[in-house]
Amino acid sequence: MTQSDQRLLPRWRGFNLLEMFTTGSNGDWQEDDFRWISDWGFDFVRLPLCYTLWIEDDDPLRLSEGGLAQVDRAVELARKYHLHVSVNFHRAPGYSVNQERPEPFNLWKDPAGLAAFCFHWETFARRYRGIASDQLSFDLVNEPPAPSATGMTRADHERVVRQAVATIRAVDPDRLIVADGLSWGNDPMPELADLQIAQSCRAYQPMGVSHYHASWVNGERFPTPTWPLGEGADRWDRARLERHYQPWVDLAQQGVGVHCGEGGAFNRTPHDVFLAWFRDVLEVLQPHNIGWALWNCRGSFGVLDSERADVTYEDWHGHRLDRKLLELLQEQ
Repeated sequence: MTQSDQRLLPRWRGFNLLEMFTTGSNGDWQEDDFRWISDWGFDFVRLPLCYTLWIEDDDPLRLSEGGLAQVDRAVELARKYHLHVSVNFHRAPGYSVNQERPEPFNLWKDPAGLAAFCFHWETFARRYRGIASDQLSFDLVNEPPAPSATGMTRADHERVVRQAVATIRAVDPDRLIVADGLSWGNDPMPELADLQIAQSCRAYQPMGVSHYHASWVNGERFPTPTWPLGEGADRWDRARLERHYQPWVDLAQQGVGVHCGEGGAFNRTPHDVFLAWFRDVLEVLQPHNIGWALWNCRGSFGVLDSERADVTYEDWHGHRLDRKLLELLQEQ
């Protein structure tokens, strides 16, 4: 280990669970998911949440107790099975990387958006104030965009994060708070190092491997991937991964906790290519004590029911288990 190793966070390892991920989600958490994740030897779940599931009449300031209770259930299931639970706003008031609906305001520019964002986080801070930070953390907003002069600037992002952190700490001073990296989780934010919050990176680069044929990023245009991928200056290999994550290692050296909140590959990526690439990703992160969460557990990126055409599945309590992927994750 070197001086730059991330030591402020445990090397949490686990999965994203998606039962409240989109506006059409039903919040039907499966207790088996939590049980199996724990039984397989993992210790972390991330809950990417959509705020519209706990508001009434599409009013971001009118909360639904029934929707909030669904989040409570996931938090309690995680605690029951001794899993750290990261509560994340995948759709926050005023922003989501998911374009399934327009937002009524802009989180990065509109005072009303920031006020609603802070109102929701204050609600969660009060609701979970009695739960220790080694059991529960708040991941403020999923994958902020790349800063630009005409869109969200770095100053806009910093203002939003600092206000949200101040709002949470006014209620629950000891809560562990996480900020996703800029440019959709790829770029760290050294300007926030003084806040004493953690930061979250991603394990999706290169997208030509992780999102082959993924329609939401126009992945149909990608050629069939290999690993390593490409030639010359465009080549991605293990050395390129090391360079990609070096800014995150440098951030850890500044005393910032680092975790990789999402990673994995869509089910159209050839399985052998996925496993070879992801082994390199995890082996790059591991020496720096950076944990991770696969996107997802059940579904097209997951260890269960991924519907890959080139996997020999094992029956797992009525589900189809990708044993090779599970074993790779357990090794790391």
